[in-house]
Amino acid sequence: MEQNLEQIKDRYFLAGSIERFEEKMAVIIMSDGQKLLWPVINLPPDCEKGEKVRIILSSAGSDSQERDKIAKTILNQVLKNTNQKDAG
Repeated sequence: MEQNLEQIKDRYFLAGSIERFEEKMAVIIMSDGQKLLWPVINLPPDCEKGEKVRIILSSAGSDSQERDKIAKTILNQVLKNTNQKDAG
C-alpha cells in the first residue's frame, strides 16, 4: 500500500514551535502541548523564537530504510503532481 506524504509526516515527524530560549536550551512546545527541551547547539542556525520545527524520530537500525521510504513517497508525490499537470 502506497503511503501519501501526509501519512509519512504524521508517522515520522513531531511538530512544534520554539517558545523561548533558556540559557543553552530551546523550549519547544509540541503540537500535543508537551514541552521539550532541546540543545540550542543542535538547532539549525536560523531558528528563533516562534519558529516552527519538526523533529524526526528513527532508530539506528531502521534509519536507512525509513529515509528510503520517505524519499520514495516524496518522489512518487512529485511525479504524480507532474503527471497531473501535464495531463491538464
